[in-house]
Amino acid sequence: AEGGLRHRGKHEDISGDAVATEAETPQSVQAPAIQGDSYWLTRVAFVRALGFVYFVAFLVALNQNKALLGSRGLLPIYSYLKRLKVHYSFPANASTSWELFSTAPTLFWWISEQHIDLVLDAVAYVGLALSAALVVLGAGNALIFAAAWVLYHSLVNVGQQWYSFGWESQLLETGFLAIFLCPVLSMKQLPHHTPTPWTVVWAYRWLLFRIMLGAGLIKIRGDHCWRDLTCMNYHYETQPVPNPLSYYLHQMPEVMHMAETMANHIIELIVPFLIFLPRPFRITCGLLQILFQVVLILSGNLSFLNWLTILPAIFCFDDKFFAFLFPDKTKTQITTLKGDCPRTAGQCIRQASNVALALLLVYLSIPVVQNLFSQRQVMNTSFNSLRILNTYGAFGSITKDRTEVVIEGTYNFTTGEEGLVHWQEIEFNCKPGGTSRQPCFISPYHYRIDWLLWFAAFQDYQHNPWLVHLVGKLLMGDPLVNDLVAYNPFRDKPPKSVRVLHYRYKYTRIGSVEAKQGYWWQRTLINHYLPMVTTKQLKPIVEGQGWKWLSTKQARPEMYKPVQ
Repeated sequence: AEGGLRHRGKHEDISGDAVATEAETPQSVQAPAIQGDSYWLTRVAFVRALGFVYFVAFLVALNQNKALLGSRGLLPIYSYLKRLKVHYSFPANASTSWELFSTAPTLFWWISEQHIDLVLDAVAYVGLALSAALVVLGAGNALIFAAAWVLYHSLVNVGQQWYSFGWESQLLETGFLAIFLCPVLSMKQLPHHTPTPWTVVWAYRWLLFRIMLGAGLIKIRGDHCWRDLTCMNYHYETQPVPNPLSYYLHQMPEVMHMAETMANHIIELIVPFLIFLPRPFRITCGLLQILFQVVLILSGNLSFLNWLTILPAIFCFDDKFFAFLFPDKTKTQITTLKGDCPRTAGQCIRQASNVALALLLVYLSIPVVQNLFSQRQVMNTSFNSLRILNTYGAFGSITKDRTEVVIEGTYNFTTGEEGLVHWQEIEFNCKPGGTSRQPCFISPYHYRIDWLLWFAAFQDYQHNPWLVHLVGKLLMGDPLVNDLVAYNPFRDKPPKSVRVLHYRYKYTRIGSVEAKQGYWWQRTLINHYLPMVTTKQLKPIVEGQGWKWLSTKQARPEMYKPVQ
């Protein structure tokens, strides 16, 4: 009906164009064989996959960003933007200049402090809607991809430590290239006169090559255990957020771990070069890389990193490879579309934009290639504020011992009687805490604070002021803490004192007495990470960072409502 959404009729294919049905032809015609030189179906598969990763990323933002970055968050956006202005010698109340925006491109420069939480939610909801449309329709256009990219870019550039990892830049690079993948406006899966650009196909292959080779080189140049094939003896136990399968993989024979390490080197250092060879080699490369990422997904919770790395590998495959997933009429239409590309003004503009994109990527690749060949290779680095083309790498060094910080609080502390106090532990969603707690399986979802707590255990609290702020939030009784943890024994009433302990963790042995009793971990106390603190001690420290200290009445006004 006019003015509304038109349902696809029985005589239409996925592009919305009319086609003859079997009833209208004397006899059915077998679909022509698809050649391996087009990427219409590849684009459909990729758009859905990218939409899925975007959806997960915006879902994480919706569930966690107010507690991490909001007006009462652990690292508030407004404080960060003020520090940037001071760093670049602008008055704190100065209007946003192009210099500031180009340094940290984000829409939040124009958002007032009182509206930060509202806009954080709005960005997440709009991002979820856009990415859901990509997944459902299997089609997108440049406007949708550009909007998703701008929204996520705005989060990354104010995300501070929470968004400081390589997969954020990798998603931005992947999302930027997608802007050039589809038509500007059309939302058809198979749009007329708009084949998948070869520039974008090769840009994604180049991305996959850099991701894998960068990861392989940083390992060979980094920790010696990668060279003597012993790194996998430690990885499953000491990775940031292990899952249940990690427990069993860790306890495989050492010869298996050596074989895993060697296979890792082959996949990351040799297989990527197959991408530049003829079709059979390229398909082999894609299959091996996807299989490798699936193994990583099954063996640990590495956010959506491995899911994201599968995306550029999709462009190792062409329409001939994906044809079995689609009906005959779609295959017939692809054959027609391949010969239906008249030279129009729109086509000329599109070709010019592809040439411009190719030149831009070549230029931006220069420092990235230099970094790959450098003995001082750095990983997960951007050489431009837009993060269009970046360096990548993972696990250049492997932790040999697992240490964790454990936060505890108490209601009944009295000076001089610490040994008699009943301390209660705060349990986070996925990081190891209680020794009988089973590791979680959450990939591709991601708990940002759990990940940062793993890094905090390598340092001290002075290098992690957000952790001190978290302790302050517990003492305030701020309910936002409940958005970040699995179990807070002080949900109804704030503790009087809080401390942070530093433990060494090791898996229990399969079949051991501890394992049979239901324990996954053994832990040994190392020292006090943060000594016992009270509100009186911590309030001036938190306020000295420019953060707000709320009284319990301000943080929990419902506790002070008069009883009716």
